[in-house]
Amino acid sequence: MIRDPVATPLLARRVDAIVREMANALQRSARSSVIAAAKDFSCALLTHDDRLIAAAEGLPVHVLGCHLQTRAMSALHPDLREGDAFLHNDPYLGNTHAADHAILVPVFVDGIHLFTACAKAHQADIGNSEPTTYHAFARDVYEEGALIFPCVLVERGGAINEDIVRMCERRIRVPAQWRGDFLALIGAARIGERRLKELCASHGAESVAAFVDDWLDYSERRMARAIGSLPAASLVSESAHDPVEPILPEGIPVRVGIEVDPDSARITVDLRDNIDCVDCGLNQTEACCLAHVFTAIFNCLDDDVPRNEGAFRRVRVLMRAGCVVGPPAFPHSCSVSTTNVAERLIYAIHGGFAALGEGRGLAEGSASMGAAMAVISGDDVRHGGAPFVNQLFLGLGGGPAAPGADGWLTYCLPTAAGLVRLDSVELTESRYPLAVDSARIVAGSGGAGRWRGAPATEVVYGPTHGPVTAVIPSDGHHVAPRGVRGGADATPGRTVRIDREGGERVLPNFVRLTLQPGERLRALEGGGAGYGDPLARDPDRVLHDVREGWESEDRARDVYGVVFCKSGTGPRAVDEAATRARRRALTPRRPRPCATASSRSPS
Repeated sequence: MIRDPVATPLLARRVDAIVREMANALQRSARSSVIAAAKDFSCALLTHDDRLIAAAEGLPVHVLGCHLQTRAMSALHPDLREGDAFLHNDPYLGNTHAADHAILVPVFVDGIHLFTACAKAHQADIGNSEPTTYHAFARDVYEEGALIFPCVLVERGGAINEDIVRMCERRIRVPAQWRGDFLALIGAARIGERRLKELCASHGAESVAAFVDDWLDYSERRMARAIGSLPAASLVSESAHDPVEPILPEGIPVRVGIEVDPDSARITVDLRDNIDCVDCGLNQTEACCLAHVFTAIFNCLDDDVPRNEGAFRRVRVLMRAGCVVGPPAFPHSCSVSTTNVAERLIYAIHGGFAALGEGRGLAEGSASMGAAMAVISGDDVRHGGAPFVNQLFLGLGGGPAAPGADGWLTYCLPTAAGLVRLDSVELTESRYPLAVDSARIVAGSGGAGRWRGAPATEVVYGPTHGPVTAVIPSDGHHVAPRGVRGGADATPGRTVRIDREGGERVLPNFVRLTLQPGERLRALEGGGAGYGDPLARDPDRVLHDVREGWESEDRARDVYGVVFCKSGTGPRAVDEAATRARRRALTPRRPRPCATASSRSPS
């Protein structure tokens, strides 16, 4: 039981409000558009003993494993002091990947370390040997080239260690931009520190500590109740990352064992039956594996189960060191750990839950970052040749269908949970020497189903003043997002280079290229797959989709079996009689069962 049923939910909202204030300060004070515009960052609050309390709208990949980072902070720095702050981006020591810089601030109350405030953000540049924070072709961490900080002290007594700052500014291609983001991260973490101190001053440190225990215990009970409602199962589910020439011609298979025990209200996820680390940047980190497993499970349970350490207690994750889906073996690169294989791991778990029965699990969504989410770089002649590096979010992949819901158009990736924001075309064109010719939804590209996946988006863009380099490590060009429970697969992604004369060439899914003014990229970010039989979709929903341009009339008739009454401006209403006839014609004939004991027995 909750000791104080009034104070506990109120304080839960208070700590959520602290995280949101941290996030608001970070977004409004950051310099790079990947943080300030796209919102590729997260904030969180943890206890002194590394229990996640609150993350509000933090990206799942950032926050659901950040307790590993605070654990490293305490282990490496037993002499923590008031006013300390640490920079941590070490993927071998609890971070997601080197591109995510986290600032950790231990929070002291009456001289005792009670909490840690965490602010984490994806950087525009981190000193990689290539001008990208996703170095997919890096054979190891040395070729990757990122500056790595294994929980390094950057503030003592509130004073910044300028040696660390100078080291970053020397190696990072956009030093002023990085410094602004660095200061924004520190400022956000300090806001969390200040507000937690105020909370303890107003309610008493003992009362706040009791609240934390109550809140996490309550969260565990909610998680146990959700798991207890599932059917018992022991199954294996699989997905696969695209082939990548020439480094991975067979791709990367992802295999997940799932055991659901409703009696003990526990789930075990086994990742050990996967291949060893690969000689490129696609290896997962421990933090990413945990975050992806928790993300997928939360996606398949009640929406309002709190996302914190209390819920984590009911999930056991088995990993094998040196595995592509597990703690990496140094010096294997984890540069692309937060995407690509990450999505396939989440989708494998979605598919496993879908196998538990109708109303369970999700389909697969868009697989990874295509050309509309490329990392671009170059020198901007409009501003005296000043260098620029940034990740675009001009188009976001379509989301998967779920039981009871169609796919989310601006889903992006499951590791981001739809929280990354679409770039403003006008701001992008003003900040970088780019022109965006078009951005559109591709009708009929989502996987059909009783609940349909979101359609793909297509963006065409190119440089206006001088060359622009784009680095694209995309998945989902060969292995399309898969539907579940009779739902159809979605349209895969694609990258096309358009020359000055209009000639087109389809590019590999992983590519680094330099575009000249007059050249263009056509970026197709894949759609989401469908859930359930398309012939069971509500005909009025199909009519709405056609009117909105999400689906075509041909697909309505041929895939969904829906026929419309026409008017001069298009479909006016569903022709119910014609639709029933059309669906009967499209329904596969099922053979009559043989007269056997098993077929006569009740089901």
